[in-house]
Amino acid sequence: MLDRFEKGIRLISSWFEWVGIAALLTIMSITCIDVIGAKLFIRPVFGAIDIVMLSQAVAISFGAAMSLILGRHVQVEFFVMRLPRRAQAVIDSFIHFLGLFFFGLVVWRLCVHGYSFQAGGEASATAYIPFYPFAYGIALATIPLCIVLLLRLIESLARMVQR
Repeated sequence: MLDRFEKGIRLISSWFEWVGIAALLTIMSITCIDVIGAKLFIRPVFGAIDIVMLSQAVAISFGAAMSLILGRHVQVEFFVMRLPRRAQAVIDSFIHFLGLFFFGLVVWRLCVHGYSFQAGGEASATAYIPFYPFAYGIALATIPLCIVLLLRLIESLARMVQR
């Protein structure tokens, strides 16, 4: 049962990763077009800073779950690797619980901010791009990250109980 669930989360995370890649390509394209337009034609892209700023948030948040799944995040293991398996499992459980708690708070606060942005009509300074879809989107992209952390927490708790 958990295997199918893990495969589903991996599939959703890979779709989200493609959204992050598209945002990264948007950053590169807008930056290149802006520099060429500003230097050669004296016509920079209107709102380039706003687009790049919002695309950065999308690229980071939508790629985070797949980064966690593939183990491409920063991790300090040199001390923990020398401990017994049960102690490693206890530390892993604690770390995954803290991560789940933190990113759960992130999802909740992003939803609150999204509503606040929507109600207040908050938008970017130059291009007037509304902020609330990005807050809701980043919250949505953080949910698979929370699920991956929950699965890792369950796995580490199971290792803690095993002999």
